[in-house]
Amino acid sequence: MAYMEVLLREDIDNLGHRGQIVRVRAGYGRNYLLPQGLAIQATTGNKRMIDEQRRVLAKHELRERDRAQRQSENIGGLELRFDRKVGEHGILYGSVTTLDIAEALKERGHTVERRRIGLREPIKALGEYDVTIKLHREVSPTIKVHVRKEGAAEVAASEPASTAEETPQETVVETAAPADESEEASEE
Repeated sequence: MAYMEVLLREDIDNLGHRGQIVRVRAGYGRNYLLPQGLAIQATTGNKRMIDEQRRVLAKHELRERDRAQRQSENIGGLELRFDRKVGEHGILYGSVTTLDIAEALKERGHTVERRRIGLREPIKALGEYDVTIKLHREVSPTIKVHVRKEGAAEVAASEPASTAEETPQETVVETAAPADESEEASEE
């Protein structure tokens, strides 16, 4: 079998990190890595260019890690809710995919590529899931994804609202009463 050496321009799972020279099958390199811009061929004529590429990639790596760290602080702990139609046995009619999660993140102002969302297979059942987002090989925040029954969202939304309305009123009454007593005490 024919092999070739390439310099990786991006991190590729199960292959290597950016700036690393790896040996891959010729077809994989020619048909996927090179056309996608994920790697450049490591030939003897490209050796000087490869050394320069490594320096450029090292600087780029630092900038990207800092950017990923800042984005991680904003995304970490984020919770996304998806309401889906559910069949009789609790199975979703439509699953929650990486595309759904990427669009929900975009609506909240966070642009994340689908391939960076660590969801091995689409979510097909109700529940709460932890999803890792790989912003950088060293930075991977986790978000919570809640999948609920479509009709249950309205009931759940109305219950906390009524509880939330009652709680502040009680709090206001409790905080207002001691303030009145202290005013009366100071007037006497």
